[in-house]
Amino acid sequence: MKLHPLPPLNSLVAFEAAARHLSFTLAARELNVTQGAISRQIRVLEDYLGTPLFTRTTREINLTSTGQQYGETVRENLQQLAHATAGVRHWRGAQQVTVLTSTAMASLWLLPLVSEFQRQNEEIDLRIIATDHNHDLSRLDADLALFYCSKPPKNVQITPLFSEEIFPVCSPAYLAQHPQIVTPEQLGEATWLWLEDPHSDWIGWKDWFSNLGYRTPEPRRRININSYSMLIQSALAGQGIALAWSNLLGDHLQKGELVRPTDVYLRTDAQFCLLEPQGRAANRQSVNRFRHWLLSHVAQMIDAA
Repeated sequence: MKLHPLPPLNSLVAFEAAARHLSFTLAARELNVTQGAISRQIRVLEDYLGTPLFTRTTREINLTSTGQQYGETVRENLQQLAHATAGVRHWRGAQQVTVLTSTAMASLWLLPLVSEFQRQNEEIDLRIIATDHNHDLSRLDADLALFYCSKPPKNVQITPLFSEEIFPVCSPAYLAQHPQIVTPEQLGEATWLWLEDPHSDWIGWKDWFSNLGYRTPEPRRRININSYSMLIQSALAGQGIALAWSNLLGDHLQKGELVRPTDVYLRTDAQFCLLEPQGRAANRQSVNRFRHWLLSHVAQMIDAA
């Protein structure tokens, strides 16, 4: 049976990357093409569908409601196609471990540790997939996953790694410019770095104040950022105050690159967890070695705290 109608397939790849990054520039960098090429492919797809997929301003792009819904469908189907292709190419060989995690945990916590694992296990290839759009953690397409879980997903083997203390941080230079900020109530005199992520379970500023029993002040100004990794880069650059997750930012705190304007913190009930698919064959030796190494590192980290 002929498949009809099929959209331009090259445009689908460009659209998925642009929708995931909410940036034509980052999509072009990922696909190794020009920004203009991404823009043209999106136009071709929009013309084919007869409806806009993005709203565009001079500084940013956002998905329309149609683009959001269509993007999720495209992403799911491209992921299935990539998985099937990987199987044909024997992508998941005996010596490869696929780890799925969030972009924040990958960049701030996992990737800095990878060199240690590689020194001890030179024959094992790590494949790290970072995504902030994994809505259904009960259907893992990976050997292991690392995510912050406010509600433990069903049908998945869960190993809690660590809970978190959440507190405001900023650069030493920013604190020196605002020495009057000492209490939570005085945080309203600062610029807040605001994580704009509707799919996130993470604690935001309003939740942080509310859970501690404080009235949320109105900040002097806000900078909205849809990536926690970029938000922390903004804090390091002295652009405002961010909410820090102690274990994710431990290195920056130890080096003094980020400091705490107030000693107040919130301890969460949710935890970062190691997630493993259920109902599959026993883990390969390479997966078990990575799992054991990871849990050993977490135990050492907790003992040292």
